Amino acid sequence: MEKAESQSQPSKSGTAEEPKPRGWRGILGVLGPGLVTGASDDDPSGIATYSQAGAQSGLGLLWVSLVTLPLMAGVQEICDRTALATGKGLGELAAQKFQGKARRVLAVLIAALIVANALNIAADLVAIGSGMNLLHAGPIWLWALIAGGLITILVILGSFAQLARIFKLLCLALLTYFAVMFSVNVNWAQVAKSTFIPHISFTKNFIALLVAVLGTTISPYLFFWQSAHRLEDMREEPEGGDRAVPLRMRSNRNAIWKSRTSRLDVFFGMTFSNLVMFAIIVSAASTLHGKTINSAADAAAALKPVAGKWASDLFAIGFIGTGMLAVPVLAGAGAAGMAGLLGKRYGFSRSVRKAPVFYGLVAVGTLGGAILSLVSSNPIQLLVIVAVINGVAAAPFLLLVMLISRDKTLMGEYRNGRLASFIGWGTFVVMAVASLTLLAQAVGL
Repeated sequence: MEKAESQSQPSKSGTAEEPKPRGWRGILGVLGPGLVTGASDDDPSGIATYSQAGAQSGLGLLWVSLVTLPLMAGVQEICDRTALATGKGLGELAAQKFQGKARRVLAVLIAALIVANALNIAADLVAIGSGMNLLHAGPIWLWALIAGGLITILVILGSFAQLARIFKLLCLALLTYFAVMFSVNVNWAQVAKSTFIPHISFTKNFIALLVAVLGTTISPYLFFWQSAHRLEDMREEPEGGDRAVPLRMRSNRNAIWKSRTSRLDVFFGMTFSNLVMFAIIVSAASTLHGKTINSAADAAAALKPVAGKWASDLFAIGFIGTGMLAVPVLAGAGAAGMAGLLGKRYGFSRSVRKAPVFYGLVAVGTLGGAILSLVSSNPIQLLVIVAVINGVAAAPFLLLVMLISRDKTLMGEYRNGRLASFIGWGTFVVMAVASLTLLAQAVGL
């Protein structure tokens, strides 16, 4: 089945004037790429990391959910703005800005990201299977395989409009973690203290957990997905057709509207993502402190004797839903980056015939992950490898984002201002230190 594509050309004079969002329905109407990016960051591997943080350190790492919010929101807003300003993805912009050896290095990094994403997909599929098993729906391996095959078929044969609606619906699965938090006994005075007063311990376990939480929250695949999904959103607009119309080719009113609503989308999505992190850490700290948690399924199973079957099942439903959301995001992010760097078409809004390289890479990620999930039933081993690869790639990709977003030739009047530069470069420093720490721990230093 082919996805419909319009061949209309962008035209400034033909750009429709967009109304400002009014009320809750108006706000919900502009939520999309930012919300999906934020929700996909809370995939089963992220949920496992946050559960482990709460179980091992109690509320000691709760302040991180507050600190990472401006870093995450700032970086994703920059990635989003590169797409809005240029009508191109990060891979395309990297190919335009860098030549020779630098481009080859980027190709190696993106290839490593695709491998890491495939391993992450495998871990997420195992988690989906584990969640279904906890709900007594069948064996882990069967549901991991079903989920991998179903997602592959859906992203290849489905239309982007259908995918976008499914993505938004899957985001609702994360609301279960707020229900879990309010269903357990929480010391809210201690929660408030731990949120606003940082607690730092220089023990090896604490530093390892801190680095893991940072790496899970600010993952390199999110940079490429935010940019790629925003372009998909722009192609779906009446004035876009097969092309994303950049802000400079729109009327002034439309450009302002698009810029503001996109920023609202990003900030809402990142806030939602960090609130989910907050809820999971609080829930785990209040119920599982002192227990060993190695996966999201472990956390759900451990909740049953202390918080009841209802809380355990809600926890499982949450990571099943976000796992189904994260898999196509993980596969699509690396595929979009590599296809863009190679000068090939990409995007779920395009047909397989129009973007064969992109869909080939997506299939490699989803089907490869499904096969890996059958080979290894221990997602923790996969996630250790993923953490090391992402740790190496995070800082270089942030450097790429910052160099592109400050380039006046590429970005024009939409290049980074002082605040965006401060947050972006600050995040680069934080992730560079986190990456070096992660690598030092990986080699036993």
